[in-house]
Amino acid sequence: MEWKEARILVTGGSGGYGRGIAAVLKEAGAELWITGRDPAKLEKTAAELGVHAIPADVTSGADWDRVMREIGNLDVLVNNAGSGGRIAPVAEQSDEEIIRTIETNLTGALLGCRRAAAVMMRRKRGTIINIASVCALYAWPAWSVYTAAKAGLAKFSHGLYTELRPWGIRVSCVYPSWGQTDFNHAAGIRGAAEDPQLAARCIPPEALGKLIRSILEQPDYLAIPDVTLQPVIQEISPM
Repeated sequence: MEWKEARILVTGGSGGYGRGIAAVLKEAGAELWITGRDPAKLEKTAAELGVHAIPADVTSGADWDRVMREIGNLDVLVNNAGSGGRIAPVAEQSDEEIIRTIETNLTGALLGCRRAAAVMMRRKRGTIINIASVCALYAWPAWSVYTAAKAGLAKFSHGLYTELRPWGIRVSCVYPSWGQTDFNHAAGIRGAAEDPQLAARCIPPEALGKLIRSILEQPDYLAIPDVTLQPVIQEISPM
């Protein structure tokens, strides 16, 4: 990875894990673009980090086309955009809520990968990193729809790796868990959202950024298909 020449896109980059990833990769010397649906928040983050901002919705193919035209020869795509949706048993969710969760966490990433893959195959290089969730590996009540989306993203990443490997393109799927982000509050994760001392021991966004950087700094002939990052204070039983 030649950082000073790298053109990197981080979706969902205006806050949380996306902001942390963008900050670390910008510090490494890459030229960074971030996307998000809230133009004001996105522009504020971009100004603070010194990166480019493109307001866009990952569930829109037209928005993806506009983003790719603006960036040009993309070297790295980090599909970070996502949302827990409404965390509730599936029987209590509306059709619209289910569809929105799948579109935001799975379909949007697939739309981006389709476009990034075409660019990278032409250049015979590049890396795609999909941010899934530890929910893709385990099961908890009320998280079934979100889990389905993230598990789908994980298996898609494996399939995409097999498709792009002959062109020298790497695909990684990262599975983070509790983080120091607003997701805990939005999703109503008890403990991590209510206890400041517990929250302080969750994953800092910059820590996830450093993990992404380490993946990108592997020699071009090495790939890391999967990696999980979770705080020691989170009990997962059974593993």
